[in-house]
Amino acid sequence: MNQLEVVDPNFRLRQVGGRQDVVFYDVRQAPFQIYGLLRPSCSEEGFLRMPAEIAAQVSEGVSYLNTNTAGGRVRFGTDSPYVAIHAELYHIGRMPHFALSGSAGFDLYYQREGKECYGGTFMPPFDLQSSYEALLELPDEAAGQDITINFPLYSGVKELRIGLKAGCSVTTAAGYAHGPVVFYGSSITQGGCASRPGNAYQSILSRALGMDFCNLGFSGNAKGEETMGTYIAGLAMAAFVYDYDHNAPSAGHLQRTHARMFRQIRRRQPELPVILLSRPKLVLNEEEKMRRAIIRATYEEAYARGDRNVYWIDGSTMLRLGGDSATVDGCHPNDLGFMCMAEGLKEILQKVLL
Repeated sequence: MNQLEVVDPNFRLRQVGGRQDVVFYDVRQAPFQIYGLLRPSCSEEGFLRMPAEIAAQVSEGVSYLNTNTAGGRVRFGTDSPYVAIHAELYHIGRMPHFALSGSAGFDLYYQREGKECYGGTFMPPFDLQSSYEALLELPDEAAGQDITINFPLYSGVKELRIGLKAGCSVTTAAGYAHGPVVFYGSSITQGGCASRPGNAYQSILSRALGMDFCNLGFSGNAKGEETMGTYIAGLAMAAFVYDYDHNAPSAGHLQRTHARMFRQIRRRQPELPVILLSRPKLVLNEEEKMRRAIIRATYEEAYARGDRNVYWIDGSTMLRLGGDSATVDGCHPNDLGFMCMAEGLKEILQKVLL
């Protein structure tokens, strides 16, 4: 045993997935880069999407869901022929209509000719209780390329370590060309119910546009709170997309809060591109049509004041290609639905980012 193995037991060779030459690294340390999450120090446990004290001021629900790692990514470069993970989770999203690979799994992408290609999913065991290890063999074309690993959408990650073949390099990955774009909204924004993290619509857009992003989707708890608006308005971002219609308790609540949040953002960032999105649902009842009109009114009022950095997307048009096959329950998109949503947003984001 060499001295490094004595000082840091993580550098001891371990057997994972039949390989006996695995060395693990803590993603909280360089050269690993964390995106979409606050980077905890090596003395801290758990990843968050926004500061805990601010989330607690918004609501108890947001405080809890802040520990869900939706939109989190770790990026690095390596010439290892495989990548393993050791993940410790402290709560696990289990739902009958949501694949565990999406709510609690990690998936991997590698660079090929300037594009990110799917390399596999680190599948959590069906009886997952807290921690698991998994290993993916990489194709030859991935050798020496940058790697992106997406965090779970509906679970809390206490710790993540990356396993590479002993003696292989680990380097800093290239940064994103654009962004970050901040997304705020409901369970759909958070990623329910993608079959794996990389199929949430923000991740699809990220790969297509070379775009960093922050996912502030809070399942059932995005209600346009003033505290949340103040926090978002202070973020450094290249664009803001918001859609919390599903979580507004009533049309009256949406009326009171939607334009207010827009004005909060606009006062702090007068030139920021802001995209307003109504609920992505094909057939709307009368109340849902009223809600759509409220969101569109925020756009029309801003445009009438001369604001040319505000955009509107009618969510009822977004899932047409997928039709009634685009959701798992008439509300939450499946992978097809999220691809439709990404396509619906892509043109505007290309315009404002590229």
